Amino acid sequence: MCLPSQAQKPNVAGPMKDVNNVVDNTLDSLNKAMTARPVAGSSRKGNNPVLFLVGNSTMRNGTLGNGNNGQWGWGYLVNEYFDENKMTVENHALGGMSSRTFYNRLWQDVLKGIKKGDWVIIELGHNDNGPYDKGRARASIPGIGKETLDVTIQETGVKETVYTYGEYMRKFIADVKAKGAHPILMSLTPRLAYDDADSTIVTRVNKTFGLWAKQVAKKAKVPFIDLNDITAKKFEKFGKEKTKYMFYGDRIHTSMFGARVNAESAIEGIRAYKGLPLAKYLKPVEKDNVTGATRQKGKPMLFTIGDSTVKNEDNSDDSMWGWGSVIQDLFDLDRITVENHAKAGRSARTFLDEGRWDKVYNALQPGDYVIMQFGHNDAGEINTGKARAELPGAGAESKVFKMEKTGKFQVIYTFGWYLRKFVMDCREKGAIPVVLSHTPRNKFDNGLIERNTNSFGKWTREVAEQTGTIFIDLNKISGDKFEKMAWEKGLKEVNSYFKRDHTHTSKKGARLNAQSIAEGLKKTDCPLKDYLK
Repeated sequence: MCLPSQAQKPNVAGPMKDVNNVVDNTLDSLNKAMTARPVAGSSRKGNNPVLFLVGNSTMRNGTLGNGNNGQWGWGYLVNEYFDENKMTVENHALGGMSSRTFYNRLWQDVLKGIKKGDWVIIELGHNDNGPYDKGRARASIPGIGKETLDVTIQETGVKETVYTYGEYMRKFIADVKAKGAHPILMSLTPRLAYDDADSTIVTRVNKTFGLWAKQVAKKAKVPFIDLNDITAKKFEKFGKEKTKYMFYGDRIHTSMFGARVNAESAIEGIRAYKGLPLAKYLKPVEKDNVTGATRQKGKPMLFTIGDSTVKNEDNSDDSMWGWGSVIQDLFDLDRITVENHAKAGRSARTFLDEGRWDKVYNALQPGDYVIMQFGHNDAGEINTGKARAELPGAGAESKVFKMEKTGKFQVIYTFGWYLRKFVMDCREKGAIPVVLSHTPRNKFDNGLIERNTNSFGKWTREVAEQTGTIFIDLNKISGDKFEKMAWEKGLKEVNSYFKRDHTHTSKKGARLNAQSIAEGLKKTDCPLKDYLK
């Protein structure tokens, strides 16, 4: 608690301390923000209900809420989970709002659009701190009591009665019920904060705002979903390093990754709440019955991911082949199953963006293996054309780009960052990652094959060193073979290992690369080598 800036009633506690110490990256004036906000109820289709979202920047960040500052609120994604033919979703949250300021400044406009049968999710509290009567003047009185405090805002002279956090929640609930609609209270999204420096336990709000919202909801007989705890448990499972990139720019506002986790947690909470009618408006859960479908009970799997040099046409002796479609011939398939989930034309970034990695990640089990190889498609345009490149290098740099094709904003990281994510995800699931430098191209200069030792090969090796991951220099192993072949048998022989261009391999070229991987694997201490024939 901190001392109030003006005299107050003896029974009124001082306001909560601002532990976040951050300001939204997008500096909004209220007038500007209002012009970008949806008109309440404008999305309604016929007599269908509307789900209204009420919150702060963790639900809708920036003036437009579109991630142009690299931060997204979870409300940006919620509509994806609902059947728009049955219900529409409107995100009325605004950065910087507390329960007090939202109720006083924005709520009446939202309330105008609410009709009987609608639903309202309320998640507020991050900003219910600081002075009562100056600056942002947004603090509510801590707790759920009936205390009040009459204040005069120092900068404007406006007089206002301040209520407890719980009382503002009761006001929201009463107003929603009076409309014949259904309120739901949620606890706050978790911050990037731990109980102490050495702890892996994410700090909860179960003694303050989370507790107060739960108490108010229970007494008012409305649903309460502990969003804070659902997401915090996921972060604890992720580990500290992975949890870091759930946030962007500070320790409260989420990246797209963190926004997605919070949105999924909210939806999981809705599904899990016994008898909650809102769940009937959700889309069915999509199940992936393909990835990992060949798993043999009690035996590990090897997943291969990458681009067209890993998986290509792979359908005849005259087609282009990727090594991932032939490498299974080198393993004892009575003891391990191999699935090739690479996709032509993909970079590490687009393999992630398109949800391809998520399918592999969700299928991983302890003891599985993932061999990953990217680099062929990871240069070029970032936000124009094919828009598949990453920032160069293996560092932690990132930058926000507006995608020319979609008009949407996206944070782009380095090539190495994406590989590190795959590695961290594998380890989180108890799987063992193996990273490869990419296959060599059929390009020679004075008898020497083109190498990638100053770019993607170098960055892949750096990621392996940074993370302590098995690294196989496929580019060197196969490149050495092709150089020797060129000297001994000529370039015509080398050409027979490629198909149609200097990058994609024929079937025997794919087999050569697969054999190179096996040779490299045998020189490591990776347990995967024990499954080779």
